[in-house]
Amino acid sequence: MSVIPKDQTEQASPNKTKTIRELGSVDISLIRDEILNLPQDLWVIQNDAKPNHFKPLGRTEHIVFQFVRDYDNHLDIVDYPIWQEWKGKIQPILEEAVKPYGYQNGGFSRIMLAKLPPQSKIALHIDPYQSSNYTHKIHIPIQTNLDVEFWVDRKQYHFLEGYAYEVNNKALHGGINRGNTDRINLIFEYFEK
Repeated sequence: MSVIPKDQTEQASPNKTKTIRELGSVDISLIRDEILNLPQDLWVIQNDAKPNHFKPLGRTEHIVFQFVRDYDNHLDIVDYPIWQEWKGKIQPILEEAVKPYGYQNGGFSRIMLAKLPPQSKIALHIDPYQSSNYTHKIHIPIQTNLDVEFWVDRKQYHFLEGYAYEVNNKALHGGINRGNTDRINLIFEYFEK
């Protein structure tokens, strides 16, 4: 049984989107090529070590930079060794993406790359964790194609490369890549401390 600090139980984020919120464009030019050129063996090694082996994610591969120790506590964060190599490259993108929230004291958790291979899907699901009430789940497509769909509350969306989108992960959501290229998103959670 996980324990949420008492002061969090009354502070679910009032700014969490109901479905999708476009946060605007972000400059991914300094990391895009490097991410697209990551060797497959690195994806395999990192994916095998990931903490989030959930059936709805299907064939999605992850490179996890930060994650939570306890799924119900977004404040208990673990840095993975690969984060030290990537922090200086990714942190400015995260900071740029979250400017619309205007939080004076924001924090990040669950930072990762997610690769959805061609002709694969993420089943519709709702994130069951208590911590999801306090965080904004944000996707930034690094690579996509016209045949990638994202679904929230049974409504279809297409996310553009280099744009940040908040997704309500407490609503029914999922995705599909019907295209012939990988869909790679930078995904992270943001919250007000």
